[in-house]
Amino acid sequence: MSDDHEIRPFRIEIPQADVDDLRARLARTRWPARPRVDDWSRGVPTDYLTELAGYWATGFDWRAREAALNDIPQFTTEIGGQRVHFFHLRSAEPDALPLVLTHGWPSSPVEFLRLLGPLTDPRAHGGDPRDAFHVVLPSLPGYGFSNPLGEAGFNLFGVASAWAELMRRLGYDRYAAAGTDVGSGVAGMLPMVDPDHVVGAHLSGTAAANPLGPPLEPQGLPEEDRRRAERFNAFREDGIGYLVQQATRPQTLAYLLNDSPAGQLAWIVEKFREWTDPAAAVPDDAVDRDQLLTNVSLFWFTGSGASSAHAVYDGMRAWKEFAARQDTGGTEHDAAGPAGPPTGVAVFAADDTIRAALDPAGRIRHWSEFDRGGHFAAMEVPDLLTADLRAFFSPLR
Repeated sequence: MSDDHEIRPFRIEIPQADVDDLRARLARTRWPARPRVDDWSRGVPTDYLTELAGYWATGFDWRAREAALNDIPQFTTEIGGQRVHFFHLRSAEPDALPLVLTHGWPSSPVEFLRLLGPLTDPRAHGGDPRDAFHVVLPSLPGYGFSNPLGEAGFNLFGVASAWAELMRRLGYDRYAAAGTDVGSGVAGMLPMVDPDHVVGAHLSGTAAANPLGPPLEPQGLPEEDRRRAERFNAFREDGIGYLVQQATRPQTLAYLLNDSPAGQLAWIVEKFREWTDPAAAVPDDAVDRDQLLTNVSLFWFTGSGASSAHAVYDGMRAWKEFAARQDTGGTEHDAAGPAGPPTGVAVFAADDTIRAALDPAGRIRHWSEFDRGGHFAAMEVPDLLTADLRAFFSPLR
């Protein structure tokens, strides 16, 4: 497959047969026996998932959500043999700064929908029009409509290079980058890939260290960082089954995620419970239920549970090869990279990010910590994330 460089308008049009099939499969779910201890300690509780699946089947209005997504201009293009789907919303403000915003796993551009108005039209949302952005929201390769996953597979350098090419095709000679989770890895690499055009990178949803590496030593850290280190160590000990499975046997998992919508729902919802604000008892308390199910529906309709698992597999292989070449052993992650365009980091209540671990060279220019929100900050606390994006990029315009 070769690039043709054309950018084509796109509309989401899920066949009604697929919508009907989803509802029928949910109605026929073969639920497991209730475990002796049916709480979140063993995974998603039975009562919670059966109720949420029932709502997905009979209360959730996919067509309304599809129409809302289609109100946002969206396109596809081909870069390096990979189909790339993206939303592109231009601001009416003449001096708006282009911003490419990248989601992570298990997510999609749907994660950022509540940011679009404030970012593109701050004047209408109580902000300063000088803080306006043109927003580009790509779907990562293997996610949503950036499918199928291309022959090159998935690695952060390749995705960052593709985003640089995407921004060039859109005519943006100077732009900002931001992301969360693996999207923060993409955003963090863009200043290295495209240093003459990226003004800075804003990261959220970052990790304290490599979860497959050694535990952190909490002793000697400030109190809040010590708690984060202990939380990271607990996650490393008891919370990385999803990562090990996808990083080692993605195809075995793919059969479940591609055939059972209840299985796909549980696979994603578990992370929304574990990674959102600790004050939220269930995912619905942290994020909007319909927004969450829109994200899960995109995974289901596009088969992205399987393809994103393979993207994780490819990404982990590429990361290990890079770490071996750098002789770091993967024990330390310096998000700031070499000197160049500045980096900003936002840390939310559920995050375990520790500055000394993420930024051992002390190069991160902007560092914010918040007592609300979590891994899906754009869904949980869009006000805080919007304000931090504005604050970081304002002097870089």
